[in-house]
Amino acid sequence: MRERRLLTMFFSPSAALAVAVVAAMTVPATAGRTISNINTSVEPGNQAEDAIAINPTDPQNIVTISSRSGHFRGLFKAVTFDGGKTWARQVIGKRGPLGVICCDEQLAFDRFGNLWMAYLVRSGLDTVPIALSSDGGLTLRKVAAIVPTKPTGSRSPENAAAKGPALRASGATADQPSISTGQNSVWVSYTSFPSVTIQASGASVRGLGDFGSFSPPESVPTSGGRGDYGDTAVGPDGQVMVTYQDQTNGQGGSHIYVALDPDGLGPAGFGDPRLLARSRVGGFDYIPAQRGRSVDAEANLAWDKSGGSHNGRVYAIWTQENGNESDDTDVMFQYSDDNGATWSAAVRLNDDQTPNSQFNPAIAVDQTTGFVAISWYDARADLGSGGPGDTDGVPNDDTQVWATYSRDGGATFAPNLRVSKVTGAGTAVPFRHPWWQPETRCPDPGRIEAAAREGHGAPLRVRMRIAMA
Repeated sequence: MRERRLLTMFFSPSAALAVAVVAAMTVPATAGRTISNINTSVEPGNQAEDAIAINPTDPQNIVTISSRSGHFRGLFKAVTFDGGKTWARQVIGKRGPLGVICCDEQLAFDRFGNLWMAYLVRSGLDTVPIALSSDGGLTLRKVAAIVPTKPTGSRSPENAAAKGPALRASGATADQPSISTGQNSVWVSYTSFPSVTIQASGASVRGLGDFGSFSPPESVPTSGGRGDYGDTAVGPDGQVMVTYQDQTNGQGGSHIYVALDPDGLGPAGFGDPRLLARSRVGGFDYIPAQRGRSVDAEANLAWDKSGGSHNGRVYAIWTQENGNESDDTDVMFQYSDDNGATWSAAVRLNDDQTPNSQFNPAIAVDQTTGFVAISWYDARADLGSGGPGDTDGVPNDDTQVWATYSRDGGATFAPNLRVSKVTGAGTAVPFRHPWWQPETRCPDPGRIEAAAREGHGAPLRVRMRIAMA
């Protein structure tokens, strides 16, 4: 007998937003996994670019959002205060003070119970709007609009363009926003175009509904600061780290960098980027499971602020390809105990023995226990020979969601766990591949909750997110 986390997945076969729960239980290592299904969106059509947040002041308070089927139809939002038994549902961002929301929505609760949302709007990508809820997600109000800048002396790389909707402004524009909270701050990072420079902005947080103004954008020093597809993490002392890759198009591989602002809201700013890894995954790397929109290395960060034995350890994950254009991609894991100055050797997290694709990973730390969890899209079950992992007789183009976790700071990991009950079905129509978009958070030491979507919608280039409160 040993303790193992069991995962309960909630989803809908009609491509609805869904929620998964992993409960810590003591069971034999060979015990099966229980998967239940709950449709949280309860509306027709597909939902995409999902996000989920758990309120650390009330773990029964869960908020999910997602883009709705069709262009610029706002966001679906669902809120529960009883752990998912009942939901208050609403469509936001079709008009009004939030603007007409197009995409790239991200959520993060802070320790006071404020819910923060970063997103992009239809009227142009010349700002990154920030919304706030102080009532557990029932209502959201726009509280800031971060204006991207073009750093002095920077030059635009050839063919520089955002990967989002074809919305342009006369000056600098933003894409790929990411949001993260710390002990007393909230930070947003994004890519500024046309310079393709990573920028970040932060604000102090003093209590529920009590916060300061967002700082002017800080740029990661160029030219090493040029890149895209980034992520943000805030450390236990208010320090801020961003990660990104330098190759923003093509399939020839990329360098993955991290950059640190050692005092966050203080005057230091970001230091010179440090190389984290060399990946064979480029900025538009086409694999059978994403032959229309492609994948990138999708580096992500999570910082341990639990106060436990690994407090201050920052974790990074990214995607590697075993031979350029082999489509054999893996999820890699590293950590640093010195604010990113040095990193552990990269280890592979997916434990399959197939040449198939694992991609778009996500990571989080349970800030109560210090446990770290990672999930990703996985085509291991699609051998092209039929069965539950293959829908069309074509290998490596149908996906499920799999995950793993570590209780010892990444020294060892549990055997991979299949999260999604169904398999994303393949299709011969370009740009019409179904896909899962899970997003996971851990509200307490005994539960992980995730949102996911599956179905046959045209897949936007999206991130998989996992986070723990």
